[in-house]
Amino acid sequence: MTHAIIVVDLGYGDAGKGTMTEFFAQQHSAHTVVRFNGGAQAGHNIIAPDGRHHTFSQFGSATLLPGVRTHLSRFMVLHPLAMISEAEHLESLGVHDAFERTTIDARAVVITPFHQAANRLRELSRGNGRHGSCGVGVGETMSDFVALGDQVPIAGDLANPHLLRQKLHLIRQRKRQQLAPVLNLLKRNPLATNELAMLFDDDLIEACVDAFTAFAQRARIVTPEHTHHLLNTDGTVVFEGAQGVLLDQWHGFHPYVTWSTTTFENALTLLSEGEHQGPVTRVGVVRAYGTRHGPGPFVTEDLALTHLIPDMHNAMHPWQRGFRVGWFDAVATRYALEVCGGCDGLAVTCLDRLNAVTHWQNAASYDLDPSHSAAGLLALGDDTPQRFERIVPDFGRQLDHQRALARVLEACTPHYEGLELGPASASPVQRCAPVWEALGKTLNVPVRWTSSGPTLEEKQAV
Repeated sequence: MTHAIIVVDLGYGDAGKGTMTEFFAQQHSAHTVVRFNGGAQAGHNIIAPDGRHHTFSQFGSATLLPGVRTHLSRFMVLHPLAMISEAEHLESLGVHDAFERTTIDARAVVITPFHQAANRLRELSRGNGRHGSCGVGVGETMSDFVALGDQVPIAGDLANPHLLRQKLHLIRQRKRQQLAPVLNLLKRNPLATNELAMLFDDDLIEACVDAFTAFAQRARIVTPEHTHHLLNTDGTVVFEGAQGVLLDQWHGFHPYVTWSTTTFENALTLLSEGEHQGPVTRVGVVRAYGTRHGPGPFVTEDLALTHLIPDMHNAMHPWQRGFRVGWFDAVATRYALEVCGGCDGLAVTCLDRLNAVTHWQNAASYDLDPSHSAAGLLALGDDTPQRFERIVPDFGRQLDHQRALARVLEACTPHYEGLELGPASASPVQRCAPVWEALGKTLNVPVRWTSSGPTLEEKQAV
């Protein structure tokens, strides 16, 4: 019987999904990590006890553990060129069999250099109104997949130079046409020079065909039957999510979202397709405080806290922009849990990062600028009827609702409930016990795991 553990971030990303994936893989002797959403824009930082550090993007975050395999499902957006670079860094850390331990579903959609260039050019064309992007091309790729279907490159095409060449010409021409209205503006922007060159370099298609076919010779690209077999192999499979539920393409606050389903949905679909009969554990990961990388609503953002708790691996990014920090947001997290269908337990991470503060705050409700209407968007609380305690979800996938939510959340201010942390002499888990105990109560979900540092030894079940 196979035990499936699904790891999902209940915030805006960066909560520690990778480190929890590695922890569950070790604790349960998992044979495989399955990537079930997103693509090469993921940045899951793993630090081994011996100090080795790798930012996992496409390989599963348990790859530093000998023998643990990775499977990139059909829901992954594959970036072959970036994956080769990632494998090279893993080799420098002593992991020489990353590709040998990895399988890729032949149906996974492929990012091309033209998608990545168009992604960056589109962001540049927005000027000060950027949506926020990792600049990798995931959104452009998924947009083309929705519009063109099997006319876009997929992993199964990578060994077919003739078909690849046809599809690459189609994608390049499509991107040129889509960006035609802003090309003159972009030509005056020095930041666009390299990206424009990629769209108009006549030699790039052949270079791309050569690189992709070489990738296909190295990678193990498999049929859908492999996933069925994998999900019925005795042992444990850990499903590693990417991004966060508050960035979900249907439930996030448009337009500041990712082109990906970031809830448990894709993983549960794969399990259903694979006729999986074993137990499933759904894990919701949250930081002990709030973060957001890039623009968009962030009700609890606190500039003083942003300076007080600098992040170890996130800073100003040329495409995502600044890394923002705030206090915990129970209202937004309850919303994430609701659109996810709940979870079986919480993993609270980054407890050690609270060493810089003596008290902790949680946004139990919001106040709304009276010039804005919350009708159908926010719900008042029973105990505090003058304050909003619930973000109202729309399960009909109406993006107008999500855009309206983004606007109203920008007009909200947090109403905090606070508590004192334990003495500085205590361990981070003991010092922050009031935090994770409070979170379990306010979210009505048990806290089952904590993390007080980046390595495996700093995670535990509670």
